[in-house]
Amino acid sequence: MRIVVQEWERVLVYRDGRFQRTLGPGRHRVTARRHRFAWTSLRPRLLTVPVQEVLTRDGLAVKVSLLATVRVADARAWHEAVDQPDAFLYAALQTALREEIASRTLEELLADRSEAAQRMLAVVAPAVVHAGLAVDALAVRDVVVPAEVRRASAAVVTARAEGQAALERARAEVAATRALANAAKMVETHPGLLQLRTLQAVEAGGATVVLSAEPGAATARAPA
Repeated sequence: MRIVVQEWERVLVYRDGRFQRTLGPGRHRVTARRHRFAWTSLRPRLLTVPVQEVLTRDGLAVKVSLLATVRVADARAWHEAVDQPDAFLYAALQTALREEIASRTLEELLADRSEAAQRMLAVVAPAVVHAGLAVDALAVRDVVVPAEVRRASAAVVTARAEGQAALERARAEVAATRALANAAKMVETHPGLLQLRTLQAVEAGGATVVLSAEPGAATARAPA
């Protein structure tokens, strides 16, 4: 019989139950009698670990899901090493997810999901090599926190923003007070500065100049 193997496929040939050889891409002529063939796809595929509810290190229940990019690296090992290799991989991902989340606080998890995914990948990838699988990428897909935690976080963010705004207002008031104090000291040290400032106001226009009987007592004020 003739067998055509695609570029992304491998075919395992067994004779009387014993492995004989692996057929690569191309056309092959094989005797069908006493032979069995196992077809394996090497193309990457996505494996989703659905939402898992796990307790973080600080005792908060969060729901997390994973998305893994997986491919068959060794067709023979994938076919022979374990029964249901996808189930084996799923269990390894689920275990790594629970252990990683349990070792982190909620704030740490939300701050950097990619680091958590890389740590899980470092644990899962070596664990599934003997099953003929390779995990090329791993991502934390969703992190769902309880509603009360979301409300508390929003309240904390609001309080921080209000505190920052109050601090900036206080800083502005202090700066204005210092500027006035410095101006008063300069006028006290150099009285002529007040007259120069009055002349500037007159030249700029839009101000009313009031002159008193005492020399040097002219002041400028803006119109109402």
